[in-house]
Amino acid sequence: MPPKPDSPAAPEAPHRDAPPSALATLLGDSRALATLAVPLILTQLAQVALTTTDTVMMGLLGTQELAAGGLAIVIFNQLRTMGVGLVTSVGNQIAAAAARAEKAEETGGEGAGGDHEEVRGIVRASMAVATLAGIVGAVLMVLIGQCLTWLGQDAAVVDRTQTMLIALAPGLLPCLWFQAIRQFTVGMRRPQALLRITIASIAVNAGLNWVLIHGTWGLPKLGLTGIGVATSTVYLLSFLALYASAKRDAALAPLLTLNAAKADPAAVKRLIGLGVPIAATYGSEAGFFSVTALMAGAFGPAALAAHTAVNQLVYIVFQVAVGLSHAASINVSRELALGRVDDARRIKNTALACAAAVMAVVGIAYLTVPRLVLAPFMDSGSDRALTIATHLLIVTAFLQFFDCAQNIGVGLLRGLDDTKSGFRITVIGYWAVGLPAAWLLSHPLGLETVGIWLGLLTGLATTAVLLLRRYGSSLAAREVAAPAA
Repeated sequence: MPPKPDSPAAPEAPHRDAPPSALATLLGDSRALATLAVPLILTQLAQVALTTTDTVMMGLLGTQELAAGGLAIVIFNQLRTMGVGLVTSVGNQIAAAAARAEKAEETGGEGAGGDHEEVRGIVRASMAVATLAGIVGAVLMVLIGQCLTWLGQDAAVVDRTQTMLIALAPGLLPCLWFQAIRQFTVGMRRPQALLRITIASIAVNAGLNWVLIHGTWGLPKLGLTGIGVATSTVYLLSFLALYASAKRDAALAPLLTLNAAKADPAAVKRLIGLGVPIAATYGSEAGFFSVTALMAGAFGPAALAAHTAVNQLVYIVFQVAVGLSHAASINVSRELALGRVDDARRIKNTALACAAAVMAVVGIAYLTVPRLVLAPFMDSGSDRALTIATHLLIVTAFLQFFDCAQNIGVGLLRGLDDTKSGFRITVIGYWAVGLPAAWLLSHPLGLETVGIWLGLLTGLATTAVLLLRRYGSSLAAREVAAPAA
């Protein structure tokens, strides 16, 4: 006979409908976020390996080739990054449209499935934007090459750089087409082929570099220009591979259309309106770090070498934040399209927690084995540079938390289709706070390179706080407006 309910010995029956604990919710949300974020993070890291391969090949050709090729890559990457920014919002638009289509199909309401045509319209508009950006960027690339002599660059280096830029320019168009389809697959939450294609492109790029540099198999010996031709060819092959992969996917194939000529002008205008602030944000961030590199160079070659090595480390680890930012952004767009504001709020906490866990592990390595971490990037014989870099790693162990947080904040706001606020806040954080702080700490206060990095930390922390506050207030405003709607 069961004990009476009021008996002291009677155990309380478990409540089967009790909500999960905060930890269980966080772990569940983290797994869901990782499903999309991990392939994106690995793809970003593979792309870093792609550009590293080009740099290593340039170095084998000689100092002038490395200088010329490095200058060409800087120009190409600046234009490529801003072009990518123009189509970055495509993933968010696709995610929201796909969520609306799924919701309509589930409810069987009027217009069920109609948003699938919206997805196709966004894809056509993204290809139109990518085509326009690729053509304009390629022309600018060649024109900038013609202006390098006016900027005081060595004539022999400029000649090689101009030839390299002419070889790289055609690759910008398939590069941006690839990015448009990438955003489509990410928005549909089916990015798995991205990683396989990017990893394969590293091997293809290395092989083509070698063949075209040295003229093997009867091909002409192109030297440095061969690296540019190889890079453009790899971008074209990557685009074709991703397109073919998407066409084999039963869920993606019916929605994938490349007919940019039929793009709706209103959809193109909307994507450009969302994309221009993102492109400007990317350009502003790149410019911020470029200026601090010039500031570090003022303290001598050892300081610049240390700054460059640590900056490369930060860039590699930053790819984790990029992957998390894109995944969180896509999920926010989807949840808001379904009217789930609380879930959109949880995505912020989940992304920040995941980033913090990774950054904590990396930070411990920076603080405990700094020389081992720096070994791949620095000559062990340069004691002064190594000492400076070791001190910079102490700052970086904390800086990277804010660097990740601000990038996630930009992605979260992009999920709200609020790209203008992201741009305004980053300009304030980078240029109005970070750069003056870097100058003040490095020069008047005499902290030199360490002061520059403390200024970077200050700027990134300010940016992160402002972005996350903006996201929270925007969500709260939507929550208040929802009942009225």
